[in-house]
Amino acid sequence: MATKRDYYEVLGVSKNATADEIKKAYRKLAIQYHPDRQADKSESEKKAAEEKFIEAAEAYEVLSDADKRAKYDQFGHNMGPQGFPGGADGFGGGGFTVEDIFSQFGEIFGGSGFGSAQRGSRRTRRRSPRQRKGSDLRIKVKLTLEEIAKGVSKTLKIPAMVKCSHCNGTGAKDGTAFTTCQTCHGTGTILETHQSIFGIAQEEVECPTCHGDGKIITEKCQYCHGEGVVKEDVTVSFNIPAGVSDGMTLTIKGKGNAPRHGGVNGDLLVVIEEIKHPELIRDGNDVIYNLMLDIPTATLGGSIEVPTITGRARLKIAPGTQPGKILRLRGKGLPSPEGYGTGDELINVMVYVPEQLNDEERKAFESIKDKPNMKASESVKDRIFSKLRHIFE
Repeated sequence: MATKRDYYEVLGVSKNATADEIKKAYRKLAIQYHPDRQADKSESEKKAAEEKFIEAAEAYEVLSDADKRAKYDQFGHNMGPQGFPGGADGFGGGGFTVEDIFSQFGEIFGGSGFGSAQRGSRRTRRRSPRQRKGSDLRIKVKLTLEEIAKGVSKTLKIPAMVKCSHCNGTGAKDGTAFTTCQTCHGTGTILETHQSIFGIAQEEVECPTCHGDGKIITEKCQYCHGEGVVKEDVTVSFNIPAGVSDGMTLTIKGKGNAPRHGGVNGDLLVVIEEIKHPELIRDGNDVIYNLMLDIPTATLGGSIEVPTITGRARLKIAPGTQPGKILRLRGKGLPSPEGYGTGDELINVMVYVPEQLNDEERKAFESIKDKPNMKASESVKDRIFSKLRHIFE
């Protein structure tokens, strides 16, 4: 594979070039290597010009975009999929064509000046038929931590625009009350003529009379009033994978609104809303539980129960457990939605110091407060304070 040239070198500009200088440089090269300018050249010369034409467009597509340019300046052609779609190439790995360039950068040459490459002064740019797509629907779905941990299937009834069954989505009475559009003669498109730097260019655009339908309704459907769609409550079922997080949006293809007069449905956008757990706090794929120990249990040790996502778990407390100690229950957190393992449950230990004591309790504490083991040794202080310093540094 040939080494890709530096994009600044391709356009013949400096790395400090302004956006206007980059645009002018690209325009000059595009005119020079435009297929219409190669009519009298040999096949090898035409091929070489086409390669330079595409190379210049690749360079312009990256350098004309501030974000892509910044990433290219930092990583060059080795920036990977995080930079540009499909790889380091500005056009997804070199799959871009001359027609793609005409479609994407025609505005640089004054509207439709970039026609398809044909000999002569008149060129016709034909667009692929545009398929209508309905609008998307957005709903919120509330999930408990338990549902998020396992994944869940939902079946909901939601209001949506659906194809009218009486006219089969045409908007015409009985689906037949329409006539051929006289403006476009049933094609749904018309030709518009523009003057460009290469001569006269024609572009196929949507017919303004029938709006691309190719036909005119003569009598509207009485059920949808000519829209081709009606509003109904529809039942949708979908699966939510385990590990989703609050605010995440899932796209359910084809479950949105139907478009007017036929086409494909929009999508259903499911926004996740996480219901707070009464005892557990989510931290990414981990969950946190704040455990409050009494002084005797922290001092003597013992066995206690703590809540988890799936129920209760018994936890052993070692004698002399200090406040701030983190205990870990492996695999008791949430799964990653990408399938990269499961988080843990982190037990944050706190020790409760009584705020009030009766006479008996006070005497018990006074009887032991001066004992040697009631005072922290210097080594214990250093160990605890070093952890605190690490937290706040």
